Amino acid sequence: MKVVSTINEIHAARRSFSGTVGLVPTMGYLHEGHLSLIRRARDECDHVVVSIFVNPTQFGPSEDLSKYPRDLDRDLKLIEPLGTDLVWMPTAEIMYPQGYQTWVEVEAMTRSLEGAHRPGHFKGVTTVVAKLFNGVQPHKAYFGQKDAQQAAVIRQMTRDLNFPLEIVVCPIVREPDGLAMSSRNVYLDPEQRKAATVLYRSLSAAKDAYDKGERDAEKLRQLMKDVVASEPLAQMQYVSCADYETLQELENVTGKSLLSMAVFIGKTRLIDNFVLE
Repeated sequence: MKVVSTINEIHAARRSFSGTVGLVPTMGYLHEGHLSLIRRARDECDHVVVSIFVNPTQFGPSEDLSKYPRDLDRDLKLIEPLGTDLVWMPTAEIMYPQGYQTWVEVEAMTRSLEGAHRPGHFKGVTTVVAKLFNGVQPHKAYFGQKDAQQAAVIRQMTRDLNFPLEIVVCPIVREPDGLAMSSRNVYLDPEQRKAATVLYRSLSAAKDAYDKGERDAEKLRQLMKDVVASEPLAQMQYVSCADYETLQELENVTGKSLLSMAVFIGKTRLIDNFVLE
């Protein structure tokens, strides 16, 4: 497994590959969710590239960039046994050198949900992902369903900019009690960790209602709100029942749809979602 950092190094390493290349972009502090993406890429591609970069441009001024968990030695030890060929670990100075002024922005799709509460977040995401795509030139890129809006936005960007690659969205990996795996879960104390299951419980309640025939989107949203409100340590930021592709809020669920939410448990902001087929 080779580890590189500069643009010239990633280009040189990429030229040495023959066959298909899969990219798994990460911000490090890896968990089983990330590892499942790497395994999927290993199964489907001749070569696997993992990027580790805590992207400063997707963090707002009040968000946790300086506190975001980092442990590169641990990450590399987790990656190597999975058959990863190459790890790209650029610095902020490499990705955004002095005088940098070019941005990639998907418009309408980023105005709701996460975008409404984290201004500028997706501008940073799409810019850095476009740069990762240009550096690695993968045939497939692997993202987790947990960041559902991010996956939808990247699919849109890939279509709009004619990137010659496939976006593969992989299922959420959960703890035994249903909590979606996240690097931010380390911020939760034991009491908060127990309370955090309210996200899974509220989504499950809405899906159960859907499975029993409920198609009124507002009733599904209200059901999720009621479950979140029953947990004293939880503060809801948003709940949504939206079209899976466009992310527009629905009145009635008629096709593939996305139940999603953002909830604060203490000071830790958690997101989760279910897909209704």
